[in-house]
Amino acid sequence: MSVAALPGRASPGRRPNYRLRKVLVEVGSALLGLVILVWSLIPVYNMVFIALDPNGFDESAGVLWPGHATLDAFIGLWTGEVDDVEFFWQQFGNSAYIGLIVMVLTVLVGSFASFAVSRLRLAREWMLNDIALLTYIIPSSTLVIPFYRIMNQYGLMDNPWAVIGCEVAFATPYAILVLQQAGKLIPLELDDAARIDGASVWQVYLKIYVPLMAPALAAVGTYALLFAWNDYLYQYLFLTSNHHATLAVGLEQIFDDDDSPYNYLMAMSVVYSIPPIAIFYALRRYMASGLTGGGVKG
Repeated sequence: MSVAALPGRASPGRRPNYRLRKVLVEVGSALLGLVILVWSLIPVYNMVFIALDPNGFDESAGVLWPGHATLDAFIGLWTGEVDDVEFFWQQFGNSAYIGLIVMVLTVLVGSFASFAVSRLRLAREWMLNDIALLTYIIPSSTLVIPFYRIMNQYGLMDNPWAVIGCEVAFATPYAILVLQQAGKLIPLELDDAARIDGASVWQVYLKIYVPLMAPALAAVGTYALLFAWNDYLYQYLFLTSNHHATLAVGLEQIFDDDDSPYNYLMAMSVVYSIPPIAIFYALRRYMASGLTGGGVKG
């Protein structure tokens, strides 16, 4: 007498195949992750390798580590005694100044716009989002010529505010979209209760909207800061003097100089990459919750 297999239960002969397939998937995923990790870290390794090499030109010598590793390039950045990096800290400060101002203005403009759209019950509120997102249809690189003409006409060439204005204009639409989607998760009844108790619009914004939107505000602020920190094109075109040049422009100037040793270039790159990494890992929890919080409406 044969016994039929119960429905919904795998036969014993199929279990080894299932387990083998699961093991193969896990091993394949681990190998793929290892390949991606190595591929991602090779440029970083090469950058640190050249920065520690005394000459800065031995990255193709076939060795895994410089024979006489030294921190002279980093010490030269700190002291500023080398001509190639004498403006390093000034350029670093200019990059930080532009990045922080862009972050603050993007958060302010984005939060004001999203608050007005999602909390004040405006008519045709959808038009603000759609019109803002239409700006991304045109690549930022194609807007260089009109922006360049505008900055010339208003006397803003070689002025950090020329770069700040352009970068805020590019970062704000994304901030409005993220903040509006996150703001939909805040019940409007909180605003109504606050107004019944006599709260003004500014008090609702400062005491209800901003605290509850802190993760999303941190996310868009970090995005704006990294966007400004990594920008090169507009900073290169609008900031023409060493006094206002940013670190991105300084790296390009050293790269174009054939006589400049690459160890200083790579040392600058290592230092240049530390602030974005530190900011990202310091705020990664807020960024994750802020960027995904508007994905599902409660």
